[in-house]
Amino acid sequence: MPKDERAAPKNYSSPVSAGRVLVIWIGRLAVGLAGLTVAAGVGLLMAIGIALAVAYPNLPDVADLADYRPKLPLRVLTADGQLIGEFGEERRNLLTIREIPDVMKNAVLAIEDARFFEHSGVDYRGMMRAALANLGQAKSQGASTITMQVARNVYLSAEKSYTRKIYEVLLTFKLEHMLTKEQILEIYMNQIFLGQRAYGFSTASQTYFGKPLKDVTVAEAAMLAGLPKAPSAYNPVSNPKRARSRQLHIIDRMLENGFITEAEADAAKTEPLKLRQTGVQPTIHAEFVAEMVRQAMVAQYGEEAYTRGLNVTTTLRSREQQAAYRAVREGVLDYERRQVYRGPELFVDLPSNKAARDDAIDDALNDRPDNGDLMSAVVLEASARRVVAVRQDGEPFEIAGEGLRPAQSGLSDKAGPNIKIRPGAVIRVVKSGEKSWRISQLPEVESAFVALDPRTGAIQALVGGFDFQKNKFNHVTQAWRQPGSSFKPFIYSAALEKGVSPMTVINDAPLFYSAGQTGGKPWEPKNYDGRFEGPMSVRRALAKSKNMVSIRVLQVVGTQSAQEWVSRFGFDAEKHPPYLTMALGAGSVTPMQMAAGYGVFANGGYRVSPTLITRVVEHKGKVLFEAPTVELAASQRAIDERNAFVMSSLMQEITRTGTAARAQATLKRPDLYGKTGTTNDSVDAWFVGYQPTVVAAAWVGYDTPRNLGSRETGGGLSLPIWISYMAEALKDVPVAEYTPPSGLINVGGEWYFEEFGPGNGVRGLGLSDPLPGAASGDPSSPDQAGSSEPAMEPEDRRSILDLFRN
Repeated sequence: MPKDERAAPKNYSSPVSAGRVLVIWIGRLAVGLAGLTVAAGVGLLMAIGIALAVAYPNLPDVADLADYRPKLPLRVLTADGQLIGEFGEERRNLLTIREIPDVMKNAVLAIEDARFFEHSGVDYRGMMRAALANLGQAKSQGASTITMQVARNVYLSAEKSYTRKIYEVLLTFKLEHMLTKEQILEIYMNQIFLGQRAYGFSTASQTYFGKPLKDVTVAEAAMLAGLPKAPSAYNPVSNPKRARSRQLHIIDRMLENGFITEAEADAAKTEPLKLRQTGVQPTIHAEFVAEMVRQAMVAQYGEEAYTRGLNVTTTLRSREQQAAYRAVREGVLDYERRQVYRGPELFVDLPSNKAARDDAIDDALNDRPDNGDLMSAVVLEASARRVVAVRQDGEPFEIAGEGLRPAQSGLSDKAGPNIKIRPGAVIRVVKSGEKSWRISQLPEVESAFVALDPRTGAIQALVGGFDFQKNKFNHVTQAWRQPGSSFKPFIYSAALEKGVSPMTVINDAPLFYSAGQTGGKPWEPKNYDGRFEGPMSVRRALAKSKNMVSIRVLQVVGTQSAQEWVSRFGFDAEKHPPYLTMALGAGSVTPMQMAAGYGVFANGGYRVSPTLITRVVEHKGKVLFEAPTVELAASQRAIDERNAFVMSSLMQEITRTGTAARAQATLKRPDLYGKTGTTNDSVDAWFVGYQPTVVAAAWVGYDTPRNLGSRETGGGLSLPIWISYMAEALKDVPVAEYTPPSGLINVGGEWYFEEFGPGNGVRGLGLSDPLPGAASGDPSSPDQAGSSEPAMEPEDRRSILDLFRN
């Protein structure tokens, strides 16, 4: 039987089937993944759509950026446009895109967003390039466009989250849709923070280089363009090395982008930068005026005054203001040289190690910064003939000879521990020559000065104290002090209306008021010098500031009548009680009141209120306030023109031959009028005077009233300040004396009211009294009728006694 030779078939299809299965599974996987990708993409698109639907309506309205209004500071300017004060958290100077120079725009674009004018807000190419640069550890060019930075800086917080990033991108698209590229760039250039409280490149240019943005060089523009990334890290003042490195990088970027040539790049890299010193004080020292304006603006506009970009123009004249500042400083320091040395301000240990010693000196001088020309220094060596000191520059200097005289007591072997000048003492020095120094000290005494135009009331100069940083109390407007003899012209003015003339003879003889007359203790007023000269004319008596004559004049006027009369000049009646002490200026006034009061004499009899602010303008030019033109009107008349003329004639005598004769002698001109004033015990020293175009008041005294010194007077302390100011203020001003008005007659070279000519007015006062040295108990005379004094309270009597006590 045949054998079954069928064999099992070979499995050739097994590997083929396995391959197919693999392909099938890969295909299915690919399809699945594709499906998942599509689903994820659809889901992502849906999520983005939902996010857009939810977030977009909640985005801030960017339409206001078309009328961009950042926080702009309050600026205070002089009449000639000089900046004297700036208030606000952010310092800005808003410029239009056309006013920003191309070099500055190109520097910013080169480092921040070179494709700014090509992309639609988000630079995808730039993002990829930045990512690759970061992976390659190269310098990052940043992924945020300028539009994205505007969105973030203007509207969003600094929070780092996906939500904020989504809002940033959405806002970017919205900004690009609503605004032009030029508008976006303008906002960025004005909005960005650049350190040192500076916002915007215009302010930064002034802050770091002290120049307007239009004048910056390529090197300076590159340095400024490096600040937005990290203002403190790339600050050329505090971190010069890092700032320099970034500057060079930006110059290279400008070259790469074709903004500058290779030659310009090379020049920019080698150009030395002149940085402005930080902490520099304003060129015009008018801190008290700036503060007055700040208070007025906050009262008017509230806290918005600090952010609305208000530019306030004042009546101040920069040249006159600087003259006033110098005059006050020089006057106070001149007085200080005559005072006893009060000792060093601080004592520090000086380590033997040089580095530690330098640190100790730096710390001490930082604690006691310079005060203008009063500079701080640390003593290294000290003897009776020589002091060696050092300032922050580390260069020792020597003080010897006359430079040691003001501190002689501090160099004595007998000096107390708090007075002794020794190594480690922190002292004040003043540069008295190119290589010479003088020891000084911070003054304790204060001073005030104000000058205004008597025709308009415009304040031309105002210094409220020796140093605003040391004492912000404005003595011009806030200090109520006794005016002393500088108040006498107002009493004499009242007397002219009662028939007294410059030639009325008044007895400068002692006055005595018994206990029966005062109802309390007896009192006996004195002249300043303690001497009495007998009968003299009103002109001579006022020139020599005779107290006894002034009291007799006030008796003719009557104290109630005098109180009413002085209120015509702007004085508060309640601050000038109706007692005989008014004759000697025992009331209370401010320097501003005194200047305005004398202004009535200076302008021919009109009361004009002082003015300071002439114009308030918003940053885009909208005028919020403009002061009207001042014209003297009959409604402002305070006294008759004849009265003002005769009083000017009397006060001209004071500056020619009287207690202020130094005025005409120094300034070499006759059209000067004024009166000195020194209160009892030399507590307050005054001089108030004028020329027809300017009236000014100068005051010196301690905040806590005390004796200025037995020989200190208004003529010695305040008059030099007034003269120093007038020397500058009246430069190139022609001499202008007053023309006598109608209603006056001149007899024998003297002026009289027509109705009170010789023989018709008051001929004499107190002439029946005993001559000096033979005082009687009754000071009145037949020529002094019409004076009735109100009863005095015991407390008032005591103050009167104190006032006249020598």
